[in-house]
Amino acid sequence: MRVLLVEDDPGLAAIIKTGLGENGVQVVTVPSYAEGKMKATLGSFDVLILDVMLPGGNGFDLCRELRVREIATPILMLTARDTVDDRVAGLEVGADDYLTKPFAFRELLARVRALGRRRGAPLPETLRIGDLEVDLEAHRVRRAGKSIELTAKEFALLEFFVLHKGQVVDRASITAHVWDENHDPFTNVLEVLVRRLRRKIDDEYPTKLIQTVRGAGYRLGN
Repeated sequence: MRVLLVEDDPGLAAIIKTGLGENGVQVVTVPSYAEGKMKATLGSFDVLILDVMLPGGNGFDLCRELRVREIATPILMLTARDTVDDRVAGLEVGADDYLTKPFAFRELLARVRALGRRRGAPLPETLRIGDLEVDLEAHRVRRAGKSIELTAKEFALLEFFVLHKGQVVDRASITAHVWDENHDPFTNVLEVLVRRLRRKIDDEYPTKLIQTVRGAGYRLGN
């Protein structure tokens, strides 16, 4: 899952980015109204998180402008103001959910995941490819009944493969999902991550699920 966070408090932005990242969510952060509008308009995201008070404008106006531009990405509003009028204002300009600061991180994570599931057709909680089971909600992986422990980056990579099972996915698509816009596409970090994932979900089993498609990318499944 890929999230855009528009938040001008660098401390809070770092906490949210780190926390969501540890749960397999890639977060791109920007601190202002103008940058938020540009990123949300040009980028591809599963959820937008907008702070209400922003340099150059406010989250309500940004939400309204994105909806006018027919950007349908689910939007979660963050604000320090807990009044009915503010909650109604957010919903009226097109926001999908509303969370008041301070908040419990677990609640933020649950709301982000719930909003992410609204995009496209609903997904089952657990996806299966052969004897591989991937629980997207609980971040649990099993193969042939054996539990497999993955890091956040490994799970994000496997999640992307599972959601595109049977399809060839290229490097650019993978890195956009697993890393943020600061990732250097010319490093071999993707190959290293694929090798690590293969060791965990393929090496012990006769059927290899992660396939390299030379010159094109990777494919999960036969």
